[in-house]
Amino acid sequence: MATNSFLQRLIGAVSLDVAIYEEVEADRGATWQAFTVVVLSSVAAGVGARGFGGSSPINIAFFTMVALMAWAAWALLTFQIGARLLPEPQTQVDVGELLRTIGFAAAPGILRLFGVLPGVTYPAFAISAVWMLLAMIVAVRQALDYKSTARAVAVCALGWLLAIGFAVVLGLVFAPTVT
Repeated sequence: MATNSFLQRLIGAVSLDVAIYEEVEADRGATWQAFTVVVLSSVAAGVGARGFGGSSPINIAFFTMVALMAWAAWALLTFQIGARLLPEPQTQVDVGELLRTIGFAAAPGILRLFGVLPGVTYPAFAISAVWMLLAMIVAVRQALDYKSTARAVAVCALGWLLAIGFAVVLGLVFAPTVT
């Protein structure tokens, strides 16, 4: 089986290419690549959040950690909702396959880096959030072997809303003071 390079996989994930998500799902060696995508996306959120007014290293680290924890919450919720609450008859759950595909679904989050540009922070975060949701839908549909895209939409949207709630609570409770 021919595999694409890491960069080709990133581009394919951002392009919502079903074949790339299938390739990543099947490639156990792509686990570290998926983890790298999640870390890059989270660091991009931390750096891009400087546009919200907090440029100290503590603020960057805080936003990076919140993004990482929000992704982990979303992944856990997606697994629980998709595999336990809303499986289809043919759904076979392999945690590694799911984590690899949804790890690559975080690729559009790398665009949050553009949040450092004046006037671009809110659009960069909003557009990348919706784009990540769309990528997650493709990833979940492939990893959980759904025939129904509507079911993947329901699983991802519910998990997304709950994960955003989690991130907001983290931000309100633990956020450093922005100066």
